[in-house]
Amino acid sequence: MTAIAVQRGHYGFRHVARMEWIKLRTLRSTWWTLALSAAAAIGIGVAVGLNTRTGSEDLTNNALAGVSAGLLLTGVLGVLMMTGEYTSGMIRATLTAAPNRPRLLAAKAAVFGAVALALGEVTAFIAFFAGGASLRHGIAAPALGQPGALRAVLLTGASFALIGLLGMGLGAIIRHTAAAVAVMVGGVYVAAQAAAAAWHPLLAYLPIPIVASSLSATRHVTGGGVHVLSAWAGLGTLCLYAAVLLGLGGWQLARRDA
Repeated sequence: MTAIAVQRGHYGFRHVARMEWIKLRTLRSTWWTLALSAAAAIGIGVAVGLNTRTGSEDLTNNALAGVSAGLLLTGVLGVLMMTGEYTSGMIRATLTAAPNRPRLLAAKAAVFGAVALALGEVTAFIAFFAGGASLRHGIAAPALGQPGALRAVLLTGASFALIGLLGMGLGAIIRHTAAAVAVMVGGVYVAAQAAAAAWHPLLAYLPIPIVASSLSATRHVTGGGVHVLSAWAGLGTLCLYAAVLLGLGGWQLARRDA
């Protein structure tokens, strides 16, 4: 019965998601990368806390400052979750078991997104408290009850899932690991920042500045010709980026051979 179900493609979303979860959790590299992502975010937050000299700064934003480094690793892992199967050739077996390609990509995105979201929330809360605990010079640590603090921590945690899914979308579109990682790192981190330096209004709409200036901030200050999105507008923009790239990736997956 199992063989017949596989051949006829009768696997539902739940079965495909379970298959993807087994693949994800059995790869040690996945957990090492996630651990490094969390460690980078927390470590940098502590370092920023140790070097904070005044309590007039946005201390929540300072504690979450290391998230950008963690997001880089999570985005790269999102790429690998998609391109790794093309590199190993396992994609053929996967498509034999789950020939409905949009469903397959949706299952991959749901499983990886859930794991990245859980990691992101845990990391954001630890970074918030660790960064606050590292403050010196008589500066009081920020509290979750302060205006905007809980929102900033929760949305920062969600950014791990969104940047990871953005990377997965790029992986589905490009399919080649080195090229997709280059686009992820070079495009999202390097080229985007260079473009924003040339045209400042663009900065507010780039993924990493959105996380750094909108999601993780409790105070949104505009000035000097630089516009900053609100936290919810920034979250919506990141969701749109991830949805568009995953949509394009699903379209490419459905129309191209393995």
